[in-house]
Amino acid sequence: MIHLNWENTETIKRIECVHADAKKFVVDNKLTPGKVYDVKNETEEFYFIIDNSNRVGGFLKDYFKEVK
Repeated sequence: MIHLNWENTETIKRIECVHADAKKFVVDNKLTPGKVYDVKNETEEFYFIIDNSNRVGGFLKDYFKEVK
């Protein structure tokens, strides 16, 4: 149950939201295009970030680009 501690873990990297236009799901109330988010965990398909609700959420990598 490692996901219960993700909010308090160290940030892996930072990513910027490039769009919030989802085909299946409503994400525009959780993501803001142009905003930079801290990645708490990552899989092949998803980033787990602290979203606009100040909770950890998993989002497809398609919505983001990495910030150097």
